Amino acid sequence: MPTGPCLTLPQNHQQFSLLRHHLLGKTFLTILMSKTKAHLSLCNSQKPWQSQNDYLRQWLPRQESYLHHLLDREAPPEDRRCFICNQDGVYKCQDCLGEPLYCTGCCRSHHRSNPFHWISQWNGQFFERSCLAHVGLILHLGHDGKQCPALTDRCNLFEEDEPEDQLEPEDLPFVSRPEFQPKENTMVIIDKSGVHRLEVQCCDCPNAMSLDIQLFRHGFFPASFNRPKTVFTFGVLNDFLLDNLECGTSAMNYYSKLWRMTSSMFPHLVPDRYRELMRVARQWRQLKIMKWHGFGHRSDTPSTGELALFCPACPQPGINVLLSGDESLDDWKFTRSFVMDGNFKAEHLHPIKPFDEVWLSDGLGFMVGKDRYKMHLEEAADTVEKSSCNNHRAVNQANASRHKLESTSIGGVACARHGCFVPHSMVDFQKGERQMNMDYALCEASQHNMEGITRAITFYDINCQYNKHLRVRDSCYVRYASNFIEGIGRIDGEIMETLWARLNLISPAARGMSSPHRKECLDYQMNDSNFCKMIRMKRTLCRKYKLVRNGIAESGKAFDRLDEAAPAHSKMEWLARERIAQSSRLNDPAAMDEYEINIKKAPSKKEIELRLLEESNARNAAPSRRSVAMWISTGLAIEEAQIALLVEVRRAGRRCTETQRLDIARQRDRLQGQIDGFTRSALTHLGEGFDADDEPDDLNIDILDDLDDDPAEFTETSDTWTNSPELTVIPLPSNLGMSLREGQANDALHNLRIHLCNKAILFRTTVRQAKSQALKTRAWSQVTSVQQAVSLHASIYTKTRKQMMKLEPGQEQLQKYKPLLREQLKISTAVGDPNARGQQNESLAWFWSVEVDLGGPDQSWNEEFHWLWAKALRDRWREELILVKLEMDWTHNFFLWKATQWGDQMQESLDKRLPGHACYSGRQSQMYSLLAQDAQAAFQDLQNVLIEAGDE
Repeated sequence: MPTGPCLTLPQNHQQFSLLRHHLLGKTFLTILMSKTKAHLSLCNSQKPWQSQNDYLRQWLPRQESYLHHLLDREAPPEDRRCFICNQDGVYKCQDCLGEPLYCTGCCRSHHRSNPFHWISQWNGQFFERSCLAHVGLILHLGHDGKQCPALTDRCNLFEEDEPEDQLEPEDLPFVSRPEFQPKENTMVIIDKSGVHRLEVQCCDCPNAMSLDIQLFRHGFFPASFNRPKTVFTFGVLNDFLLDNLECGTSAMNYYSKLWRMTSSMFPHLVPDRYRELMRVARQWRQLKIMKWHGFGHRSDTPSTGELALFCPACPQPGINVLLSGDESLDDWKFTRSFVMDGNFKAEHLHPIKPFDEVWLSDGLGFMVGKDRYKMHLEEAADTVEKSSCNNHRAVNQANASRHKLESTSIGGVACARHGCFVPHSMVDFQKGERQMNMDYALCEASQHNMEGITRAITFYDINCQYNKHLRVRDSCYVRYASNFIEGIGRIDGEIMETLWARLNLISPAARGMSSPHRKECLDYQMNDSNFCKMIRMKRTLCRKYKLVRNGIAESGKAFDRLDEAAPAHSKMEWLARERIAQSSRLNDPAAMDEYEINIKKAPSKKEIELRLLEESNARNAAPSRRSVAMWISTGLAIEEAQIALLVEVRRAGRRCTETQRLDIARQRDRLQGQIDGFTRSALTHLGEGFDADDEPDDLNIDILDDLDDDPAEFTETSDTWTNSPELTVIPLPSNLGMSLREGQANDALHNLRIHLCNKAILFRTTVRQAKSQALKTRAWSQVTSVQQAVSLHASIYTKTRKQMMKLEPGQEQLQKYKPLLREQLKISTAVGDPNARGQQNESLAWFWSVEVDLGGPDQSWNEEFHWLWAKALRDRWREELILVKLEMDWTHNFFLWKATQWGDQMQESLDKRLPGHACYSGRQSQMYSLLAQDAQAAFQDLQNVLIEAGDE
């Protein structure tokens, strides 16, 4: 008798989705309450979860028991019976489940379908290593594993074609065991379980296939083709390629593992087929790629880039999007975004025999074809140019010639929105990252499935330098930052840095390969990277969609607050300026400076000193009074030198080296001479009996440091005494010094901003791009040097402001020159990277705008700056929502297009009576159909759930 209402099971996804939404509201609370009770009950009895260390602690008392049972497995059961026929069991299979015992006949018959298991033979005392060849196992090709009835002696598999293994006398063992007794007429078979020797008999019927094809159809790839003596199983080839992809395992390391799996005591006696593995793996890799891309079903040969997958979410006319020709107003929606970068770890040595190289897929994947690329390099004019931007190692390294390398690195193009490599757009660099190399890569990328697309955006870490001569061949931030470019959405311009990590796995092994082999490995790695991106695109876009919804809400609120407070007439003016900047951006990037902070620089100490001297001359003052401004400026410079020396002394501490002590002593001697001269001249300017305005402890200020430095570096235990010149108080007048103090403060803040910007740029470029340990050490050395400059100028400003406060400053000075706090010296993403996300929550410290002329007529620069930035951020998030929705549709369409393509090939294969081809096509078509269904369901459910949540 039913206890509740009967429900009809849904027959399709739409019915299931409706049923789920119908039941969700009614059952969610009940399920939640029942799960909460169960969770509370679990918490009362034990911890809700256990760490890996908890499991280790639980295992420690069991360790002895585990060890005892591990050793028990070495001995046979007391009756020692064959588990199939119950006869005397003398062989134990280590690879069969439970390690059962077999008699000789059962061991042979049971392993006909598992010929690569390892067995051990009981010798009366223990099990010693043996092999299936010793129990008489023979592999028969054809006739369902039975011997060919037409088999004659004319088919001798073991004549010629492959050289015999040559062993030195000292390598031969002085023992005689079954493991070291190779059977006559055996074939070397390399499997992922090890290297085996088994007898193989082929089919000798009149209509039989050639021997290499018989082996291949049975899952063996022959190392030669007439009378092969070595074969590789498909399993070991797949395992090696996967190990190479995921772990970067080289062929040498992989085969070394097979040696040890075969014989742990005498691995050097195992047949060496390392070179054969490298070559056969190349052949196997080529066959798999041809198969994946459908060229086993086509009569034509692949052309440029056709053995490479591309991004399913990028617009590709004729594949996932149909362009009617009326998209001129919405062309930004169909923009192809490219990110360009170089990888300086992918070096390649000059090949030993370049004339004897065999190319299997030249230009068919991601690496460009060698002949056309070589012709381009010969014809292109290369301008040797040093970068005008700071820290652009890519351009500056372009002039570094490395004679031992055929290729110093690689570079290329990927889609900037999803991180998929663009087919046939990866190039080798010969002398660093030159523009002529990247020109070719970008041109090739712009030709891949872009018929009808008229707009492309490029991201390049040296774009401000690159775009100078792109068409005819430092104000980088707002001119090239994606936050301010209409129709670009929200893009991570550094996504290609994450793609190099996988290629760097194989770069060491590929460094000494032949040129074709290296490019095939790189192609395979990039193809696998794109495949992984493709199957995870559903999850990527769903995550983006959630992020976009949050970004729109947050940026909208931030802009609305600024928009409500801004005057209407100002907003109209700002909008007009914005339209002019966007319309002029392509032809004049400087038009984007409208988004830059436009401030008036405050007068420096030198400018104020010059003004005071000019005023004194105009009043015909006495000579002693005319030079007082110069004298005070000299005193301020001495104070700055005192602070710099004090920083160095305290950083060195008492345990400094002799060289450091000597340098400090020389600086003190020079500084003392300057102080003596300044003090003597004080009598001229101030007269006898002058009073200094400094207290003895005024120079004992705290040395400011950034939060990312170790405060212990600024030790209080330093080699300093009371009368040290860095602590000597110099006489300065209180009534004449305010103007010069302001100039000194302005200079200190200006230098502080410069060094903080330098630090931000160093972190974004030099530190992030440093690959080797040497480059990282050098990068951090540069950061430390900049940080010391930050601390110095922060200390100078603190000292200057302290003196200004004694001069009874007015309200204007108090508002302008505020205390400097340690937390304000942290580098800001709004300063270092205008592309950084979340800038609506970033607020700049007060000293970034202190150079504004507060008394001037224009007080709206701050409002305009923040309003334009907030509007740009809101607009980019809105564009991103439109683009992500389109990308969801394009991804679904791509999967449907691939499914249809494979479905058509399946039908053609059936018509041609090629059942194997049809089966593979059907399997591929189903894979893409499932991906399409899964993506569509996930996208639809996500949008429905978020819409319902928004309505509530």
